[in-house]
Amino acid sequence: MAQTIDYWNGQIISKVNSDETLAALDHTSAVADFKLWAYIVAFVAWTVDVLFDLRAAEISDTLATKKPHTLNWYRELALRFQYGQALRQDTDQYLNTGLSDTQVAAQKIISQAAVTENTDGSVRMKVVKQAGGDYGQLSDEEKLAFSAYVFDTKDAGVRVHVESLPPDDLKLVLDVYYDPLVLDSTGSRIDGNGDTPVIDAVNAYLKNLRFNGEFAKTRLMDQLQAVEGVELVGILSAQSRYGVRPFSEIQERLIPDAGYLRVIGDGFTINYYPYA
Repeated sequence: MAQTIDYWNGQIISKVNSDETLAALDHTSAVADFKLWAYIVAFVAWTVDVLFDLRAAEISDTLATKKPHTLNWYRELALRFQYGQALRQDTDQYLNTGLSDTQVAAQKIISQAAVTENTDGSVRMKVVKQAGGDYGQLSDEEKLAFSAYVFDTKDAGVRVHVESLPPDDLKLVLDVYYDPLVLDSTGSRIDGNGDTPVIDAVNAYLKNLRFNGEFAKTRLMDQLQAVEGVELVGILSAQSRYGVRPFSEIQERLIPDAGYLRVIGDGFTINYYPYA
């Protein structure tokens, strides 16, 4: 943003007064020669400032109208969504006048977004919010507002399918060989510092996965074998499903349809064997 003429004039006068050689030029007269020259230079600096602002605005307008939008642009668009706030007309920018940074941040309810292109050329956008320390679906009202926002800001002619889904279900059958000096036959720590360290490690692995990232059985096994007291782990079965579809076996890796994966209800079957 361009500075004012008074700002640049003040900078020049301040520099003169702080310089031992130039300080002698200072004079109380408003029409002292050096003050007139200082004002002229300040006016030139302000003019250059304004011209740079105009050029920057011209470039931004050109990019906004000419640059093809990538999948990453759509992801950033989703993360900029503000629930309950109006857009400036014909733009993807918000009318945030009078709002503090804290208020703006509170309106940005989308915590994670993933955008992919379908085989028919349409765009699939998965979004979630934070809910109780985990990912959660948007409410019907939030999804309606978000869908309207996407419709108003997307490229003309691009079909965007907005989804905010519950997690894909995961069922695991594990053989865990444990150190009987550290764990008991139920998998609890003998010292009382954890009742379910293996289950906790599975849940931590799933929560630490990047949204729409890859689940891999080998990586899960590595994390479980790093748990104190766990000597060996065998993953006998790892099955997943989206919605009400039937469970299917994961061969090695999987990108969850909803973007994230959780073990829910009776999804754990763990057989504990002492390692001798």
